[in-house]
Amino acid sequence: MSNLKNYLFTSESVSEGHPDKVSDRISDMVVDTYISGDPYSRVACETLTTTNKVVLAGEVRGPKIKKDELIEKVRGCIKDIGYDQDGFTWKEATKIESHLHSQSADIAIGVDSSGNKDEGAGDQGIMFGYACGETEVLMPAPIHFSHKILRLMAEDRKSGKLKNIEPDSKSQVTFEYVEGKPSKVKSVVISSQHSADINQTQVRDLLRPYLSKSIPENFLKDFNEDEFYVNPTGNFVIGGPDGDCGLTGRKIIVDTYGGAAPHGGGAFSGKDPTKVDRSAAYAARYIAKNIVGSKIADKCLIQLAYAIGVSKPLSVYVNLFDNDLDKNRHVVKKIEDNFDLSPRGIRELLELNKPIYEKTAAYGHFGRMAESDGSFSWEKTDKISIFSK
Repeated sequence: MSNLKNYLFTSESVSEGHPDKVSDRISDMVVDTYISGDPYSRVACETLTTTNKVVLAGEVRGPKIKKDELIEKVRGCIKDIGYDQDGFTWKEATKIESHLHSQSADIAIGVDSSGNKDEGAGDQGIMFGYACGETEVLMPAPIHFSHKILRLMAEDRKSGKLKNIEPDSKSQVTFEYVEGKPSKVKSVVISSQHSADINQTQVRDLLRPYLSKSIPENFLKDFNEDEFYVNPTGNFVIGGPDGDCGLTGRKIIVDTYGGAAPHGGGAFSGKDPTKVDRSAAYAARYIAKNIVGSKIADKCLIQLAYAIGVSKPLSVYVNLFDNDLDKNRHVVKKIEDNFDLSPRGIRELLELNKPIYEKTAAYGHFGRMAESDGSFSWEKTDKISIFSK
């Protein structure tokens, strides 16, 4: 795609009520619960959601947390998302099982620091970070606006302003690019679960305003209403985990850049920050965002690679998409001189040993606002001066 100047590009998002996102939310709640008790807890939690059932499985090391307490918190997640349906509810009708057990000693030994050995990466793997100047938050336009549509719908649904729309929704935005830059929106798809009390024309009327609320006017010039697709298959009354089984970590492209940049091997949700799948992807985004924020490049892709038990990355790859080798060397040198990309270094730099993960589970891990409690710290642009030539 890098050689193309004029093309169409599409990204999708899914709402917090999508079955896979319900699973991500629950897994990240488990991470936060353990980190609240001990900032250095180890957690690898997978969640399955289906008709009136939730199953947690995985490995933990940290404070003793009673099974009943976790199960109550799972119900709290489901209630907050908005599920109280026959096939999936926060109430007793939904059975919740926890099969979490202690972390493997073999993994612990490779990861733990001891003597003069620094803490190693929790697994091998490759992680990517990306930023570009297409939006104010330095994210690709298609994924940014796909998230925004669903986020605004969820806010209004939860406040009671948007009625008859249920939690399970998806969006998809196609942009036309001219000379490599987003020019206008070509098509938009919104599919949403709804109550049995309304028909598809009413669903369309309810959801149409979110298109213009989410996407700036200049991108909607000449937008053809025939290219606005709402529930293209018709009725969508049965949804959520009752309509489709949900699993943690199945929406990784939604979590990152909507396909505009590569994604590494692993998912984020359910993992504590010693897992480089998560922490190194956050660090790579942080560095890429500061590079683009410094205005020395319009877009930047970074790859980091790790080996289990080894603290330093095996490789750091930077692409500024402008064939300027001197600038590329300058940036690589600045990264090497200014950023400790060991798992411990990343955690300390971004202050990741905090219960900040549950809110990352829907609407993307990137392109969000850094918050006072430390969440989304990787979205700060406080290192711009390092890269300015």
